[in-house]
Amino acid sequence: MPTGYRRARKLLETYLTELSNFLNASSQRVETFLDRHLPAAQQNPQDLHSAMRYASLGNGKRVRPALVYATGEALQIDAEQLDCIAAAIELMHCYSLIHDDLPAMDDDDLRRGKPTCHRAFDEATAILAGDAMQALAFSFLTDSRIPGPDEKIRTRLCFLLASAAGSLGMAGGQAMDLAAVDREIDLQQLEQLHRKKTGCLIQACIHMAQLCKPQLSDQEHDKLLKFGEHLGLAFQIRDDILDVISETDVLGKPQGSDLAQNKPTYVSLLGIDAAEIRCRDLLAQALECIQKFDMRADTLRLLADYIVCRNN
Repeated sequence: MPTGYRRARKLLETYLTELSNFLNASSQRVETFLDRHLPAAQQNPQDLHSAMRYASLGNGKRVRPALVYATGEALQIDAEQLDCIAAAIELMHCYSLIHDDLPAMDDDDLRRGKPTCHRAFDEATAILAGDAMQALAFSFLTDSRIPGPDEKIRTRLCFLLASAAGSLGMAGGQAMDLAAVDREIDLQQLEQLHRKKTGCLIQACIHMAQLCKPQLSDQEHDKLLKFGEHLGLAFQIRDDILDVISETDVLGKPQGSDLAQNKPTYVSLLGIDAAEIRCRDLLAQALECIQKFDMRADTLRLLADYIVCRNN
């Protein structure tokens, strides 16, 4: 085996190990925070609190918290300052999954490899759990007893999360997604849907973390925002691809659900190959945005690669 090949392989193995260690550490960090700050399952109303913990703790990629912490690493922000942000975004994401799976929405029975919240409990409890988790996400950002940035920044964080999750962001994207079922839409409309449904919350991970670095230049700020924008769209395109090529036991949710519901996706509009090319083009654009950041942004770069190459 040539020396150059061995060196390249060793370097790749090192990068993959570093990424795996970072993802595990980020996941454990936010898991510990959520476990500590979610109401105990024994606290009344017990069914509601049990449902909240069921939908928030345990299995999950935790990509959004990892993006928060990786941005913090790139900008030399202490992780303790970011815990409330990472947990708030993850809780907002988990709430959205509960509601996405409901019979009135996607009507799914499986999420993260286990029964969806409304199947494990009941529909009313699942709805209330999602409502309560959304409210709790904002309390993480505003509770002065929880370490984090100063009050002025916390107010701005709440605004950003509300914007990303509301009718002009994630919820609006979900409405557009439901309205597109059994309809033909063009690529521009699909991209707008994806940027709202998934992209806004992904971009918020970057935006909210960088707010904790007030000394950031306008150029650095704009480049990071653009990075998050490209990555958010790439994330959803990869989801579209995985819905076709992956297996249910790997995905942790029903494979082919978009096709079964006749939802427009990048794959249905462009085909697998073109969707893959678009996904990788967006990755290249995202990485170009942070090209001038130093080696502290390497974890952010590895995470972007992972998002585009993941299998679940």
